[in-house]
Amino acid sequence: MKRILYIFVLSFSLNLIAQGQYSIKENILYYGETEDNYVKERCTLDLYYPRDQKNFPTIVWFHGGGLKRGNKNIAERLKNQGIAIVSANYRFYPEVNTRQVITDAAAAVAWTFKSIEKYGGDKNLIFVSGHSAGGYLTSMIGLDKSWLNKFEIDANKIAGLIPFSGHTITHFTVREEMGIAESQPIIDEMAPLFHVRDDAPPFIMITGNRELELLGRYEENAYMMRMMKVAGHKKTQLLELDGYGHGMAEPANPLLVKFVKEITANIINK
Repeated sequence: MKRILYIFVLSFSLNLIAQGQYSIKENILYYGETEDNYVKERCTLDLYYPRDQKNFPTIVWFHGGGLKRGNKNIAERLKNQGIAIVSANYRFYPEVNTRQVITDAAAAVAWTFKSIEKYGGDKNLIFVSGHSAGGYLTSMIGLDKSWLNKFEIDANKIAGLIPFSGHTITHFTVREEMGIAESQPIIDEMAPLFHVRDDAPPFIMITGNRELELLGRYEENAYMMRMMKVAGHKKTQLLELDGYGHGMAEPANPLLVKFVKEITANIINK
């Protein structure tokens, strides 16, 4: 009994020490100061980072919600991993158009490239990830270079793209904006599939089980994997999490950490 109590106290103490090694900065305006109240409300990010560590990798994380709702958050299973997390909000459709939503996501990634070194991070180790709508944003700004070009950032400098259960066809909210039925699939310039290319960053898609996911979500990601390989991209993977549906972000987070650490090691050892 004493041994069990000792292990519990030691584990609790080490957890407190680990938590003390990290800092968080909240509600940073990634566009900078503005008089626009909606920008002030939504165009913010939180930065969670190792306080006494240098040259750490960073994950920029985008929440889901159909481009219409949701809020930034930092998952517990991403904390205390020697990795910084930038969790970003963005404006919503229909208050702004969907192109502006993607622009907001690109602006948050651009802020990270331009700012992370101030906190000790390595700008060559910036990864982008997100769930559902956040996965769509991840793929769009990482594959269509025009979004980050607006902020003088080369999308190929992203260390890795790891979307969770994101659309690879044109997002259903984009189709709604265009007056196209949700049941009508479209692949146009607003679809990640439209921008397959051989020189993109490492691209790792994760979905829930195909029978439990949103209808068609696994299949469009599988087609994305195939077309990236047809285009000549050699670092595309697709993982399907058995037992989980669309709400697969929490069990996928350890995989996100695993891939970030593996890719980071490969970059450092080059």
